[in-house]
Amino acid sequence: MIETELAIVGAGLAGMTAARTAFDAGTRPLILEAGHRIGGRIEGLPDADGRVVGDLGPSWVWPAFQPGIQRWLDRLDLPVFDQYEHGDAVLDGFAPTPMRHQLPGQFGMARIVGGPSRLVEAMAAPLDAGCFHYGSPVESIRQRDDGRLEVHRQFGPPVIAGQVLVAAPPRRVAERITLPASIDPGLHRALAGQSTWMAAQAKAIIQYAHPFWRDAGLSGRIASRVGPLFEAHDHTSAEGDAALFGFISTPLSERRERSLEQPIIDQLTRCLGPQAAQPEAVVIRDWAMDDTVCSEADRREPPAHPSVGPATLRVPHLGGRLWFCAAETADQSTGLLEGALLAGEAAARGALEQRPQVA
Repeated sequence: MIETELAIVGAGLAGMTAARTAFDAGTRPLILEAGHRIGGRIEGLPDADGRVVGDLGPSWVWPAFQPGIQRWLDRLDLPVFDQYEHGDAVLDGFAPTPMRHQLPGQFGMARIVGGPSRLVEAMAAPLDAGCFHYGSPVESIRQRDDGRLEVHRQFGPPVIAGQVLVAAPPRRVAERITLPASIDPGLHRALAGQSTWMAAQAKAIIQYAHPFWRDAGLSGRIASRVGPLFEAHDHTSAEGDAALFGFISTPLSERRERSLEQPIIDQLTRCLGPQAAQPEAVVIRDWAMDDTVCSEADRREPPAHPSVGPATLRVPHLGGRLWFCAAETADQSTGLLEGALLAGEAAARGALEQRPQVA
Protein backbone atom coordinates (compact mmCIF):
# COMPACT_ATOMS: atom_id res chain seq x y z
CA MET A 1 0.00 0.00 0.00
CA ILE A 2 1.29 3.45 -0.99
CA GLU A 3 0.25 6.65 0.80
CA THR A 4 0.36 10.16 -0.65
CA GLU A 5 -1.17 13.59 -0.07
CA LEU A 6 -2.18 13.97 -3.69
CA ALA A 7 -2.72 11.37 -6.41
CA ILE A 8 -3.30 12.37 -10.03
CA VAL A 9 -4.89 9.88 -12.43
CA GLY A 10 -3.53 10.47 -15.92
CA ALA A 11 -0.30 12.01 -17.22
CA GLY A 12 -1.70 13.88 -20.20
CA LEU A 13 -1.43 17.65 -20.42
CA ALA A 14 -4.18 18.27 -17.85
CA GLY A 15 -2.65 15.82 -15.40
CA MET A 16 0.84 17.21 -15.88
CA THR A 17 -0.43 20.78 -15.46
CA ALA A 18 -2.11 19.75 -12.22
CA ALA A 19 1.09 18.00 -11.11
CA ARG A 20 3.25 21.01 -11.92
CA THR A 21 0.83 23.39 -10.18
CA ALA A 22 0.85 21.24 -7.05
CA PHE A 23 4.63 20.80 -7.11
CA ASP A 24 5.24 24.52 -7.48
CA ALA A 25 3.01 25.03 -4.42
CA GLY A 26 5.11 22.63 -2.35
CA THR A 27 3.22 19.33 -2.81
CA ARG A 28 4.85 16.29 -4.38
CA PRO A 29 2.14 14.48 -6.38
CA LEU A 30 1.90 10.79 -7.22
CA ILE A 31 0.90 10.32 -10.85
CA LEU A 32 -0.85 7.14 -11.99
CA GLU A 33 -0.64 6.69 -15.75
CA ALA A 34 -2.35 3.83 -17.58
CA GLY A 35 0.16 3.96 -20.44
CA HIS A 36 3.94 4.03 -20.48
CA ARG A 37 4.70 7.67 -21.22
CA ILE A 38 3.53 11.17 -20.36
CA GLY A 39 1.45 13.23 -22.74
CA GLY A 40 -1.79 11.31 -23.27
CA ARG A 41 -3.11 12.51 -26.63
CA ILE A 42 0.04 14.58 -27.09
CA GLU A 43 2.64 12.43 -28.83
CA GLY A 44 5.66 13.56 -30.81
CA LEU A 45 7.03 11.82 -33.87
CA PRO A 46 10.79 11.44 -33.35
CA ASP A 47 13.48 11.14 -36.00
CA ALA A 48 16.37 8.67 -35.80
CA ASP A 49 18.13 10.94 -33.29
CA GLY A 50 15.09 11.26 -31.04
CA ARG A 51 14.32 14.81 -32.12
CA VAL A 52 10.58 15.50 -32.45
CA VAL A 53 9.76 16.41 -36.06
CA GLY A 54 5.97 16.04 -36.02
CA ASP A 55 2.87 15.84 -33.86
CA LEU A 56 0.82 12.66 -33.88
CA GLY A 57 -1.75 14.31 -31.65
CA PRO A 58 -2.78 17.98 -31.45
CA SER A 59 -0.58 20.55 -33.16
CA TRP A 60 -2.15 23.98 -33.01
CA VAL A 61 -2.49 26.75 -30.49
CA TRP A 62 -3.97 30.24 -30.88
CA PRO A 63 -1.97 32.41 -28.45
CA ALA A 64 -3.67 35.61 -29.62
CA PHE A 65 -7.04 34.23 -28.53
CA GLN A 66 -6.01 31.80 -25.79
CA PRO A 67 -4.56 33.70 -22.84
CA GLY A 68 -4.16 30.50 -20.85
CA ILE A 69 -1.90 29.10 -23.56
CA GLN A 70 0.10 32.31 -23.81
CA ARG A 71 0.57 32.53 -20.05
CA TRP A 72 2.00 29.01 -19.81
CA LEU A 73 4.13 29.41 -22.95
CA ASP A 74 5.65 32.53 -21.40
CA ARG A 75 6.15 30.86 -18.05
CA LEU A 76 7.86 27.82 -19.58
CA ASP A 77 9.74 29.91 -22.17
CA LEU A 78 8.37 27.99 -25.15
CA PRO A 79 8.41 29.82 -28.51
CA VAL A 80 5.85 29.35 -31.27
CA PHE A 81 5.84 29.82 -35.04
CA ASP A 82 3.01 30.50 -37.46
CA GLN A 83 1.21 27.69 -39.21
CA TYR A 84 2.28 27.84 -42.87
CA GLU A 85 -0.69 28.98 -44.99
CA HIS A 86 0.89 30.86 -47.91
CA GLY A 87 -0.42 30.00 -51.36
CA ASP A 88 -3.40 28.16 -52.77
CA ALA A 89 -5.22 25.26 -51.21
CA VAL A 90 -6.43 22.29 -53.25
CA LEU A 91 -10.08 21.24 -53.38
CA ASP A 92 -10.42 17.51 -53.95
CA GLY A 93 -13.70 15.92 -54.99
CA PHE A 94 -15.49 19.22 -55.66
CA ALA A 95 -14.95 18.91 -59.43
CA PRO A 96 -13.87 16.14 -61.86
CA THR A 97 -10.24 16.87 -61.00
CA PRO A 98 -8.57 18.60 -58.04
CA MET A 99 -8.48 22.36 -58.36
CA ARG A 100 -6.44 25.12 -56.78
CA HIS A 101 -8.43 27.59 -54.73
CA GLN A 102 -7.87 30.24 -52.10
CA LEU A 103 -9.31 29.33 -48.72
CA PRO A 104 -9.66 31.69 -45.77
CA GLY A 105 -6.68 31.57 -43.44
CA GLN A 106 -6.97 30.93 -39.72
CA PHE A 107 -5.52 34.05 -38.14
CA GLY A 108 -3.45 33.42 -35.03
CA MET A 109 -2.98 29.68 -35.58
CA ALA A 110 0.49 28.69 -34.43
CA ARG A 111 2.63 25.71 -33.52
CA ILE A 112 4.95 25.25 -30.56
CA VAL A 113 8.60 24.85 -31.55
CA GLY A 114 9.30 21.18 -30.87
CA GLY A 115 5.57 20.47 -30.73
CA PRO A 116 3.17 20.19 -27.78
CA SER A 117 5.49 17.45 -26.50
CA ARG A 118 7.76 20.26 -25.34
CA LEU A 119 4.88 21.66 -23.29
CA VAL A 120 4.36 18.35 -21.48
CA GLU A 121 8.08 17.81 -21.00
CA ALA A 122 8.50 21.29 -19.54
CA MET A 123 5.65 20.65 -17.10
CA ALA A 124 7.30 17.42 -15.96
CA ALA A 125 10.86 18.76 -15.78
CA PRO A 126 11.04 19.48 -12.02
CA LEU A 127 9.31 16.24 -10.99
CA ASP A 128 11.48 13.28 -10.01
CA ALA A 129 11.01 9.85 -11.55
CA GLY A 130 9.46 8.50 -8.37
CA CYS A 131 6.39 10.67 -8.92
CA PHE A 132 5.36 8.55 -11.91
CA HIS A 133 3.77 5.12 -11.83
CA TYR A 134 3.35 3.91 -15.41
CA GLY A 135 1.28 0.93 -16.54
CA SER A 136 -1.18 1.73 -13.73
CA PRO A 137 -4.74 1.78 -15.09
CA VAL A 138 -7.09 2.71 -12.27
CA GLU A 139 -10.07 0.42 -11.74
CA SER A 140 -11.83 1.92 -8.74
CA ILE A 141 -11.78 4.71 -6.17
CA ARG A 142 -13.47 4.26 -2.80
CA GLN A 143 -13.63 6.36 0.33
CA ARG A 144 -12.19 4.95 3.55
CA ASP A 145 -13.59 5.41 7.02
CA ASP A 146 -10.94 8.07 7.72
CA GLY A 147 -12.15 10.07 4.70
CA ARG A 148 -9.13 9.43 2.52
CA LEU A 149 -9.50 7.83 -0.89
CA GLU A 150 -8.29 4.37 -1.77
CA VAL A 151 -7.30 4.02 -5.41
CA HIS A 152 -7.17 0.48 -6.79
CA ARG A 153 -5.08 -0.19 -9.87
CA GLN A 154 -5.09 -3.11 -12.25
CA PHE A 155 -1.45 -3.63 -11.39
CA GLY A 156 0.34 -2.71 -8.19
CA PRO A 157 -0.78 -2.07 -4.61
CA PRO A 158 -3.57 0.34 -3.74
CA VAL A 159 -2.78 4.02 -3.30
CA ILE A 160 -4.18 5.84 -0.26
CA ALA A 161 -4.50 9.55 -1.00
CA GLY A 162 -5.75 12.58 0.87
CA GLN A 163 -7.02 13.92 -2.44
CA VAL A 164 -7.35 12.55 -5.96
CA LEU A 165 -7.44 14.52 -9.20
CA VAL A 166 -8.78 12.49 -12.13
CA ALA A 167 -7.31 13.84 -15.38
CA ALA A 168 -8.37 10.97 -17.66
CA PRO A 169 -10.96 11.57 -20.42
CA PRO A 170 -14.41 11.68 -18.78
CA ARG A 171 -15.97 8.96 -20.90
CA ARG A 172 -13.09 6.64 -20.19
CA VAL A 173 -13.58 7.31 -16.48
CA ALA A 174 -17.29 6.52 -16.80
CA GLU A 175 -16.56 3.21 -18.55
CA ARG A 176 -13.49 2.03 -16.66
CA ILE A 177 -13.37 3.44 -13.13
CA THR A 178 -15.82 2.59 -10.34
CA LEU A 179 -16.39 5.70 -8.24
CA PRO A 180 -17.62 5.87 -4.63
CA ALA A 181 -21.32 5.07 -4.28
CA SER A 182 -21.89 8.22 -2.23
CA ILE A 183 -20.92 10.52 -5.07
CA ASP A 184 -23.32 12.90 -6.87
CA PRO A 185 -25.55 10.62 -8.99
CA GLY A 186 -25.47 13.15 -11.83
CA LEU A 187 -21.70 12.93 -12.10
CA HIS A 188 -21.65 9.60 -13.92
CA ARG A 189 -24.14 10.88 -16.48
CA ALA A 190 -22.06 14.00 -17.00
CA LEU A 191 -18.86 11.98 -17.46
CA ALA A 192 -20.50 9.55 -19.89
CA GLY A 193 -22.06 12.35 -21.89
CA GLN A 194 -18.86 14.30 -22.53
CA SER A 195 -17.38 13.27 -25.88
CA THR A 196 -13.60 12.97 -26.06
CA TRP A 197 -12.07 15.39 -28.55
CA MET A 198 -10.23 13.60 -31.39
CA ALA A 199 -10.37 10.27 -29.55
CA ALA A 200 -11.77 8.26 -32.47
CA GLN A 201 -9.73 10.08 -35.09
CA ALA A 202 -6.69 8.87 -37.02
CA LYS A 203 -3.94 11.23 -38.10
CA ALA A 204 -1.29 10.72 -40.78
CA ILE A 205 2.07 12.45 -41.11
CA ILE A 206 3.72 12.22 -44.52
CA GLN A 207 7.39 13.15 -44.52
CA TYR A 208 9.33 14.43 -47.52
CA ALA A 209 12.88 15.51 -48.28
CA HIS A 210 11.69 18.98 -49.28
CA PRO A 211 8.41 20.97 -48.99
CA PHE A 212 7.92 20.89 -52.78
CA TRP A 213 4.33 22.19 -52.59
CA ARG A 214 5.64 25.56 -51.40
CA ASP A 215 7.74 25.87 -54.58
CA ALA A 216 4.53 25.46 -56.60
CA GLY A 217 2.74 28.23 -54.69
CA LEU A 218 0.66 25.81 -52.64
CA SER A 219 0.02 26.01 -48.92
CA GLY A 220 -0.16 22.25 -48.47
CA ARG A 221 -3.76 22.61 -47.40
CA ILE A 222 -6.26 20.16 -48.93
CA ALA A 223 -10.02 19.99 -48.42
CA SER A 224 -11.42 16.71 -49.71
CA ARG A 225 -14.80 15.06 -50.18
CA VAL A 226 -13.29 11.76 -51.34
CA GLY A 227 -10.39 11.05 -48.95
CA PRO A 228 -8.85 9.13 -47.42
CA LEU A 229 -7.67 12.45 -45.94
CA PHE A 230 -10.60 14.82 -45.51
CA GLU A 231 -8.17 17.64 -44.81
CA ALA A 232 -4.42 18.12 -44.92
CA HIS A 233 -1.99 20.87 -43.94
CA ASP A 234 1.67 21.77 -44.13
CA HIS A 235 3.41 20.19 -41.14
CA THR A 236 7.00 21.27 -41.78
CA SER A 237 8.81 21.77 -38.48
CA ALA A 238 10.39 25.01 -37.30
CA GLU A 239 13.75 23.43 -38.15
CA GLY A 240 12.64 22.70 -41.74
CA ASP A 241 11.76 18.99 -41.58
CA ALA A 242 9.33 18.80 -44.51
CA ALA A 243 6.00 17.11 -43.92
CA LEU A 244 2.27 17.22 -44.45
CA PHE A 245 -0.34 15.97 -42.04
CA GLY A 246 -3.92 14.97 -42.55
CA PHE A 247 -6.99 13.73 -40.73
CA ILE A 248 -8.34 10.42 -42.03
CA SER A 249 -11.99 10.17 -43.07
CA THR A 250 -12.00 6.40 -43.61
CA PRO A 251 -14.55 4.82 -41.22
CA LEU A 252 -13.16 3.04 -38.19
CA SER A 253 -14.36 -0.38 -39.35
CA GLU A 254 -12.45 -0.02 -42.61
CA ARG A 255 -9.35 1.33 -40.92
CA ARG A 256 -9.09 -1.98 -39.15
CA GLU A 257 -9.30 -3.93 -42.38
CA ARG A 258 -6.94 -2.34 -44.87
CA SER A 259 -3.77 -0.31 -45.18
CA LEU A 260 -4.20 3.40 -45.73
CA GLU A 261 -0.63 4.26 -46.65
CA GLN A 262 -0.85 3.84 -50.43
CA PRO A 263 -4.31 5.45 -50.77
CA ILE A 264 -2.96 8.49 -48.89
CA ILE A 265 0.05 8.71 -51.20
CA ASP A 266 -2.24 8.37 -54.22
CA GLN A 267 -4.45 11.19 -52.97
CA LEU A 268 -1.52 13.52 -52.33
CA THR A 269 -0.11 12.74 -55.77
CA ARG A 270 -3.47 13.53 -57.33
CA CYS A 271 -3.70 16.83 -55.44
CA LEU A 272 -0.10 18.04 -55.28
CA GLY A 273 1.63 16.44 -58.24
CA PRO A 274 4.11 13.62 -58.94
CA GLN A 275 6.63 14.68 -56.27
CA ALA A 276 4.11 13.62 -53.64
CA ALA A 277 4.47 10.00 -54.80
CA GLN A 278 7.88 9.63 -53.13
CA PRO A 279 7.51 10.32 -49.41
CA GLU A 280 10.29 9.41 -47.03
CA ALA A 281 7.77 7.95 -44.60
CA VAL A 282 4.06 7.75 -43.87
CA VAL A 283 3.19 7.47 -40.18
CA ILE A 284 -0.40 6.84 -39.07
CA ARG A 285 -1.57 7.20 -35.47
CA ASP A 286 -5.06 5.78 -34.95
CA TRP A 287 -6.24 7.11 -31.60
CA ALA A 288 -9.40 5.00 -31.75
CA MET A 289 -7.21 1.96 -31.09
CA ASP A 290 -5.79 3.46 -27.90
CA ASP A 291 -7.79 2.24 -24.90
CA THR A 292 -6.10 4.75 -22.60
CA VAL A 293 -7.79 7.55 -24.57
CA CYS A 294 -10.77 6.35 -26.59
CA SER A 295 -13.95 5.04 -24.98
CA GLU A 296 -16.39 2.61 -26.54
CA ALA A 297 -18.95 5.43 -26.70
CA ASP A 298 -16.50 7.56 -28.71
CA ARG A 299 -15.94 4.68 -31.13
CA ARG A 300 -19.69 4.31 -31.71
CA GLU A 301 -20.46 7.97 -32.37
CA PRO A 302 -19.37 10.38 -35.12
CA PRO A 303 -16.50 12.63 -33.95
CA ALA A 304 -17.80 15.78 -32.29
CA HIS A 305 -16.23 18.69 -30.50
CA PRO A 306 -17.28 18.55 -26.84
CA SER A 307 -19.43 21.39 -25.61
CA VAL A 308 -19.04 22.79 -22.11
CA GLY A 309 -20.28 20.12 -19.73
CA PRO A 310 -22.30 20.40 -16.51
CA ALA A 311 -20.77 22.18 -13.53
CA THR A 312 -20.50 18.89 -11.63
CA LEU A 313 -17.42 18.15 -13.77
CA ARG A 314 -15.61 21.18 -12.32
CA VAL A 315 -16.60 21.19 -8.66
CA PRO A 316 -15.06 19.18 -5.81
CA HIS A 317 -16.67 15.98 -4.62
CA LEU A 318 -16.54 14.07 -1.34
CA GLY A 319 -15.80 17.17 0.68
CA GLY A 320 -12.93 18.35 -1.49
CA ARG A 321 -11.28 14.94 -1.79
CA LEU A 322 -12.08 14.18 -5.44
CA TRP A 323 -11.72 16.44 -8.51
CA PHE A 324 -11.97 15.98 -12.29
CA CYS A 325 -9.76 17.92 -14.66
CA ALA A 326 -9.41 16.50 -18.17
CA ALA A 327 -9.51 18.96 -21.09
CA GLU A 328 -13.16 18.01 -21.67
CA THR A 329 -14.15 19.26 -18.20
CA ALA A 330 -12.98 22.83 -18.93
CA ASP A 331 -15.46 25.64 -19.36
CA GLN A 332 -13.15 27.38 -21.84
CA SER A 333 -11.43 25.84 -24.90
CA THR A 334 -13.14 22.57 -23.96
CA GLY A 335 -11.14 19.59 -25.26
CA LEU A 336 -8.31 21.74 -26.61
CA LEU A 337 -4.78 22.21 -25.29
CA GLU A 338 -5.78 25.39 -23.50
CA GLY A 339 -8.70 23.56 -21.91
CA ALA A 340 -6.31 20.95 -20.53
CA LEU A 341 -4.07 23.64 -19.07
CA LEU A 342 -6.93 25.54 -17.47
CA ALA A 343 -8.67 22.45 -16.09
CA GLY A 344 -5.53 20.95 -14.59
CA GLU A 345 -4.42 24.22 -13.05
CA ALA A 346 -7.85 25.05 -11.60
CA ALA A 347 -8.36 21.61 -10.07
CA ALA A 348 -4.93 21.57 -8.46
CA ARG A 349 -5.33 25.05 -7.02
CA GLY A 350 -8.81 24.25 -5.76
CA ALA A 351 -7.65 21.04 -4.12
CA LEU A 352 -4.72 22.74 -2.43
CA GLU A 353 -6.97 25.50 -1.12
CA GLN A 354 -9.31 22.93 0.41
CA ARG A 355 -6.57 20.77 1.87
CA PRO A 356 -6.83 22.14 5.44
CA GLN A 357 -10.45 20.97 5.49
CA VAL A 358 -9.58 17.42 4.49
CA ALA A 359 -6.21 16.84 6.12
